[in-house]
Amino acid sequence: MGRRTSAKCEAGAGSRRYSADVARLLRDFVRALLTPSKRRTDRDGGRPARPSTRPADRPAPRRDRDDRGDRDGGDEASPGQPGSNATTEAHSVGAVHTSYNPSTDGDPDPGEIVWTWVPYEENDGRGKDRPVLVVAREPGGTVLAVQLTSKNHDGERDWVGVGAGRWDGEHRPSWVDISRVLRVHPDGMRREAAALGREQFDTVIDALRARYGWS
Repeated sequence: MGRRTSAKCEAGAGSRRYSADVARLLRDFVRALLTPSKRRTDRDGGRPARPSTRPADRPAPRRDRDDRGDRDGGDEASPGQPGSNATTEAHSVGAVHTSYNPSTDGDPDPGEIVWTWVPYEENDGRGKDRPVLVVAREPGGTVLAVQLTSKNHDGERDWVGVGAGRWDGEHRPSWVDISRVLRVHPDGMRREAAALGREQFDTVIDALRARYGWS
């Protein structure tokens, strides 16, 4: 009789321990589900495990910009990009009479640096919003211009240095590319940037006259 009672007590104690173990495991499991997991480390060396590379964890890609922070195409068309107001490469021009007449009147005038959409030389529909120097006015109302860049072209053929000015927010020296003449429509201009000094303007015009025979 005593042995039976002892066996029953031991069985009861074992059942209680089993129930307690199950309850502890369930409690630990629920706590693990509700607590954010910490970064695990590799077993060898203690180095942090690699972070998740799921698409939701990847940062959004950044759009590239050129050396002046221009827009590169984009969903919204820039002035000078679409239709009849598009800025184009002037493959053929008539008699060109240059002049220096900058005026902040909202129109692109000779001697001014303005912003417009400039097509790439590949002529494949791509381009950038860039500053250009207006050098002459055409009878039909359009103007001829040459583009600027802050990339160093000192001493290179077909590049004319014009120094620094308010057209560049960082006041970096600029160069004008005279190998490519652009035709800009008044409605294709995004904004006026600044007037180029007369001395620098005349230097550019002299280079254009020598290359194209302008008057």
